[in-house]
Amino acid sequence: MSADSFGIEGLTREDAEFQGSRFSEVRKAIWANPYQGVWGAPGEPPFERFPVTFFSLLNGVLPGGKPWHFRDATRRALGSQADLRWGPDGKGYRRLIHPSGICLTGVWEISEETPYSGYFRHGSRGLIVARYSSSVETRRGHLRSLAMVGRIYPTTDPEHADRLPTAGFISQEDIGGGRSRTINEAVFRNAPNTTPIKRGIFGAATLALTGLVFNIVEKQPTIRQVYQIAELGKPSAEPTRAPEFMQLTVDPRQPVVPGEELDFRDEVMAQIYDAGDPAPKRKLVFRIETSDTGVTKGSQLIKEYREITGWRHVGSITFNEAVASFNGDHVLHFNHPRWREDRNDPRTVVASK
Repeated sequence: MSADSFGIEGLTREDAEFQGSRFSEVRKAIWANPYQGVWGAPGEPPFERFPVTFFSLLNGVLPGGKPWHFRDATRRALGSQADLRWGPDGKGYRRLIHPSGICLTGVWEISEETPYSGYFRHGSRGLIVARYSSSVETRRGHLRSLAMVGRIYPTTDPEHADRLPTAGFISQEDIGGGRSRTINEAVFRNAPNTTPIKRGIFGAATLALTGLVFNIVEKQPTIRQVYQIAELGKPSAEPTRAPEFMQLTVDPRQPVVPGEELDFRDEVMAQIYDAGDPAPKRKLVFRIETSDTGVTKGSQLIKEYREITGWRHVGSITFNEAVASFNGDHVLHFNHPRWREDRNDPRTVVASK
C-alpha cells in the first residue's frame, strides 16, 4: 500500500462530531462488503494476510514531509470515540497494527455478583460489537499475538433508534507473541505480558518502535483500563468501581476446530457456521473474569510480565454471528481509554502528550 493510501490516520471533523453509536448502523457497515460472499463456499478466496512492517510504522517520520502516520493514529485512537471512520473516499484508513481481523456481534452479560459498578454489575446485559485480530501471523502453529477489542451497548435491542454512549475494552495475548495452538487456548487480558524477543530481531525492532510511540502519547502503553465498562449505565452520582484486571477465555465447553495452519478467522467462523451455509448454527462463548490483585515485573524492552491472582468468573460474552470484511478492517474504529492514575476517578486522567 502506498503512503498516499493510508487514509487519514489523525483526528478529523468526523471524530469530533461523533454523538453516540447505533448498533444497527455499525452492524450494517461491517456486513456491507465481506471478503467472502459465503464463508467456506466453493470458489471463495482465502483470507488475505495484511503485513505489519517496521517501515510502514515509520512512514512520515522524517521532518518536513508528510505526517507521521503511526503517531497520528495513536493519538486518534486515544482521542476519538467514533465507531465508524469512513473518510472522504468512504474507504476508511489503514490499520498499522493488528490489520487482519474478523468482527463478531452478540451479548455481554454479567451473571455473578460483583463489587463493581456499571456494566460490571450483576444482571447487566448489552449488545456487543467486537473485533478479533492478529498483529503479525494469522495461522495456527506460527508466532502470533491474538487480540480482541469490543464496544458494549447499554441495550439488548439491535434496532434501538437512539444514538447511545458505549464502553470499550482492549485485550490481548502476550504483546510479543503467543503460541496458542487454537483460539480455545488464547488468553486475552487488558494487561498482557510483553516479550519482544519472541519476534526475533526485526520483529522486536517493530515492537520497540510501537512501544516508543505509545510512550510518546500515553503514560502506560501496555495496560488498557476497563473503567469505561464500569461507568456505562451508571448514575452520575454513583462512584465508579472498576476491576483492575479483566481476562477473556473461550468457554471450555466450546469444541476445538481441527486443521493444520488454520487461519484464526476460519477458526472463528467454523465455531459459528457450517462451511458454505450463511445461517449461524452455533454460538461462540467467552468467559469474563476479573481480578484486583496483581503486580508488574520486568522491563518492556526485555520482558514485562504480570503476576495476577484471584481471578473470579463474573459473566460471559456470547457471539452469534461473525464476518471478515473490508469495512471491519478499515472503517470500524475502537477508542483506547486514556490512562487514569486512579482508575475510579475521572479527575486523575492523564492528558495525551
